[in-house]
Amino acid sequence: MTEQTIIIAEAGVNHNGDLELARQLVDAAAEAGADLVKFQTFSAERLLTQSAPKADYQTRTTEQSESQFAMLRRLELTHEMHEVLMAHCRNRGIGFFSTGFDIQSLDYLASLGAERFKVPSGEITNLPYLRHIGGFGKPVILSTGMATLGEIEDALAALEAAGTPRTRITMLHCNTEYPTPMVDVNLRAMNSIRDAFGVAVGYSDHTPGVEVPIAAVALGATVIEKHLTLDRNLPGPDHKASLEPDEFAAMVQAIRNIEQALGDGIKRPSPSEIGNRPIARKSLVAAGPIRAGETFTPENVTAKRPGTGITPMRWDEVMGRVATRDYAADELIEP
Repeated sequence: MTEQTIIIAEAGVNHNGDLELARQLVDAAAEAGADLVKFQTFSAERLLTQSAPKADYQTRTTEQSESQFAMLRRLELTHEMHEVLMAHCRNRGIGFFSTGFDIQSLDYLASLGAERFKVPSGEITNLPYLRHIGGFGKPVILSTGMATLGEIEDALAALEAAGTPRTRITMLHCNTEYPTPMVDVNLRAMNSIRDAFGVAVGYSDHTPGVEVPIAAVALGATVIEKHLTLDRNLPGPDHKASLEPDEFAAMVQAIRNIEQALGDGIKRPSPSEIGNRPIARKSLVAAGPIRAGETFTPENVTAKRPGTGITPMRWDEVMGRVATRDYAADELIEP
């Protein structure tokens, strides 16, 4: 059996700044079977300047007159909301996880007892941030959207130098366009990252639907991250590129099925198919009546089901031998 994939329900900012909506996202993630539900911990003032432009997808999905700064300030989670959500996650039996976007937010998450840290794609070139996360020595999940192999190598070096060994680092292949066009997914790049750096890999998905993360698990992803929303029609930057609860649950079930289907890689008859061998395989039988003393030849011997007699793989061994008794047509040739 392969190890179970960690499935992260990326609630992100899909709570729209509403604690009750955030609680409902925790409920939906737990009911869908996710291992972790992930939010975002940030202060707009520490994250961006007031004049920072929106991404095209944000412009398309939010009020155009609202700046990115104003949008993100509205989507901040307070410390009290963090604590409520952590308690709710404990009650629902799902892990709480959050991405900290600045050093103060990372320290706050550490003070809450964070068991792992997430480097979002936008911070992969932020050296002081990477050093700070690396200094915790905790498991790190690093998204690599927009990055080259050289930039990934530099980020990995920074994390290791700060105290986090690569055995604790999982790199997620990612494309940061919301939604990601299928032609831009380049899923094989996930394993290029694995082969280049000898790290565990996963996939953070922004495509519509569920097929790409399922394929990623088949290719060896150990972590899958996918956005979750209660309703794709809700206002906000990420809802359109998210799965609704029933879709997320279907993805989780499909991933769990794929994990079982991958198996251990040893080619051998499975327990469920062993009983089919005598039914589906063939044995050597008399093609017509054969009398004792006649020689077995291709004219009087053939291969037919069931496979309970001499295997046709012993054909050459049987040809030219002499029948020791009479055979009726279709009768199994005896050893």
